[in-house]
Amino acid sequence: MPLSPAKTRPGVIVLALVVDIVLVVAFAAIGRASHAEGVLGPGGSGLAITAWPFLVGLIVGWVVTLGWRHPVAPLRTGLGVWAATVVVGMLLRAVSGQGVAVAFVIVAAITLLVFLVGWRAIVRGIRALRARR
Repeated sequence: MPLSPAKTRPGVIVLALVVDIVLVVAFAAIGRASHAEGVLGPGGSGLAITAWPFLVGLIVGWVVTLGWRHPVAPLRTGLGVWAATVVVGMLLRAVSGQGVAVAFVIVAAITLLVFLVGWRAIVRGIRALRARR
């Protein structure tokens, strides 16, 4: 009989989701700022317009990977969340008339990989160090 996974505390789940959301919004803000579009843009909605496709992709990634079961797992959750964030985000950008140039897709994929998998790998490393002590 397979072992059931340890129950993850709700606070850890919420914190992991909030970290992911903050990082996706930061990604959008950095992108807007690097193109001199201003973080908020005209009317104050520029950041929301840039971020929403990736935020939808992030939520899809959490659902597909069942992210709440292992919210801090770099491979099990992080890679799936990253892939969904990039793929769904780019598809939604395309259908909503936003740009999906190849260079942007590459930069977005790398940046979101570092953000969404990277923080989880750091947490995993810290936990491993603490366990050794």
